[in-house]
Amino acid sequence: MQLNKIEFTKNRLRDYSSLFLRSNVNSYLKGDTSKIDYKIDRYDTHWRNKKGSTYLEYIRFVYEVMQYNYRNEYFYKNELLNDWLIKELGQSNSKIFNEFKVGNSIADLVIFNGSSKAFEIKTELDTSKRLNSQLSDYQNIFNETYVVIPKEQIDNFCNLNYKIGIIAFNTEVNKFDLIRKARYQLNIDASSAMQILHTKEYKTIVKNYFGELPDMTSFTMYDKCFQLIKTIPNEKLNRLFIDEMKKRKIQNELSSRYYKELNQIFLSLNLNREKKNVLVNNLQKSIKN
Repeated sequence: MQLNKIEFTKNRLRDYSSLFLRSNVNSYLKGDTSKIDYKIDRYDTHWRNKKGSTYLEYIRFVYEVMQYNYRNEYFYKNELLNDWLIKELGQSNSKIFNEFKVGNSIADLVIFNGSSKAFEIKTELDTSKRLNSQLSDYQNIFNETYVVIPKEQIDNFCNLNYKIGIIAFNTEVNKFDLIRKARYQLNIDASSAMQILHTKEYKTIVKNYFGELPDMTSFTMYDKCFQLIKTIPNEKLNRLFIDEMKKRKIQNELSSRYYKELNQIFLSLNLNREKKNVLVNNLQKSIKN
C-alpha cells in the first residue's frame, strides 16, 4: 500500500517525528534503541516479524511517512541539504551551519563558501509571525537571504522585500524550485558581525587588515577592535568575515547516497566520520523480536 494513501493521526505523526530529536539520536549513538522500540510496539508491531529488518530501515520508513504526511522542519532541512546544499560542499572550503545565531534570530541553515547565504524555513506547520524581523537580521550579515516555503504558499510570500530569495518545496516531485533568486548585497553590519565573531576571530580580522592589534587590555579589546572593524570597507570586511567562519571546526560529514535521511542529524549533532559510522552501525542492528 502506498504511504501517501494512508491516513495517520496527528499525534502519531508527531510521535514519529520525535525519533529525529537530538536527545533521542544521542541515545542511538550509545546503542540504546528503546525509543525506536517504543514506536514499533505502539504503532508497527508487524515490523518485529519482518525477518532481518533493521532499525535503520524503520527510520527510513518513518521518514517516508513524514514526506507524505508531516513535512516538519527536520524534513525541510534534510531535503534542502540533500537537494541543494550538499552540492556546494563539493567546494572543499565550504562550511554549512545548522541553527546559526544572528542578532535576535537563529537562521535554520547557513552556508559559507565564496559568499554567505542564510535560509529561513517556514513549513506548512509554522507561522510567519516573526519572519520580517528574522530576515532583517540575516540581511545585516549575509550576502544572500532565502525563505524556504511549501509551493502551495508562494502567493503568501511574494510581497516580501524584493532582495529576499524564495525557494519552494514541490511535493509532487519531492524537490525544491528556485522561485526568486536573492539579491546579492555587501552591506555588512559591523555590530552584527561582532556579535557572531569569537574573540580570536575578531582579533584576527583586525590584525589581517591593519597589520597589527591596537594597544588594549582584556577589558578594552572588544570596544577597540569594534571601532577598527567599523572602518573596514564592506567588501573587505565581508571577505574577512567569511574566511573566519570557514575556519570554524564544523563537521560536514554528510551522505550523498546511502544515509540521506540522516544528514540533518549528522549536521545538527556535529558528528565527525567516526561518530557518524557508530550511529549508522547501531541503527543497522536487527530489530528485536
